[in-house]
Amino acid sequence: MGGLTVPARLCYNRHVPTLDVTKLKTYPAGSRKSKVSVDAFASVCRKGGSFRQFYQSLPRFLAAKELEAVVEAIALAHRRRKTVLWMFGAHVIKVGLSPLLIELIRRKVISAVAINGAGIVHDFELAFMGSTSEEVASALADGSFGMAEETHTLLNQAIREGARKGWGLGQSVGRMILKRRLPYRNLSVLATCAQAGVPATVHVAIGTDIIHQQSTADGAAIGRTSLADFRRLTEVVATLGGGGVAGNLGSAVILPEVFLKAVSTARNLGHPVKDLTTFDFDMIRHYRPAENVLKRPTLLGGRAIHITGHHELMIPLLVRAIIERI
Repeated sequence: MGGLTVPARLCYNRHVPTLDVTKLKTYPAGSRKSKVSVDAFASVCRKGGSFRQFYQSLPRFLAAKELEAVVEAIALAHRRRKTVLWMFGAHVIKVGLSPLLIELIRRKVISAVAINGAGIVHDFELAFMGSTSEEVASALADGSFGMAEETHTLLNQAIREGARKGWGLGQSVGRMILKRRLPYRNLSVLATCAQAGVPATVHVAIGTDIIHQQSTADGAAIGRTSLADFRRLTEVVATLGGGGVAGNLGSAVILPEVFLKAVSTARNLGHPVKDLTTFDFDMIRHYRPAENVLKRPTLLGGRAIHITGHHELMIPLLVRAIIERI
């Protein structure tokens, strides 16, 4: 430090400024390209107005603009009969959004769905009794968490039967719900897919779901049906190139990892899987969706969109906007 000196022109204790700011170069404000313009501002939607009027009243900035891009990509894929894949975690089902997904499936907007293992638990319980999602903390105290009789018995039976028939796990559960004519089967995403012939794949991590706790669980059958579903998902992913759309709604780890492997497998087999739109909807931003759904699969061409928000608010907004657009 002893040998360090500061040039006289940079000494900050001098009283006379050395820069002549009168010589700054300026330009007319109107000649500048600005990111914010009043024609993209929100407008006041009148009381009693339609959803379309409300949607058109949103500002065209940031997340609102990104939402519009997702809607446009899905609407365009629908018109061109391109693949639209929705991957979602069980939370989407638990917060009451199944009817909205089912509506898009019936309108042939969603052409394939992929869920994690917990998704079949809540999808089944809703179809079986119109309710789901136990109080984990209190049930864990006495060891009753995950011990619902019909849930593990019927789901594990369906998986074993599906394995014998060479079905995937999603198809196995969906067909079981239809065959048993469960009272709330109209709320089942898997049953709707089975009825409509829409691929519905389930991707399981052994030990993560309550049905794995029981003696009725058959690891070989779970593995066989879930592997069959991975291969079916890969077939879906292979068709995403050239305008398809893949969305991840609320899966932080399982589905982003599965999707990435499906992309790699499809490309290895000669399917380019590029020029697609991927989007991620979740309450917070996670590493794997950002990398495995958004960034890496679109490096060869495409667009990646991330929107942060609660499912119970954002997904109804998205679905309604899609319906208006198509």
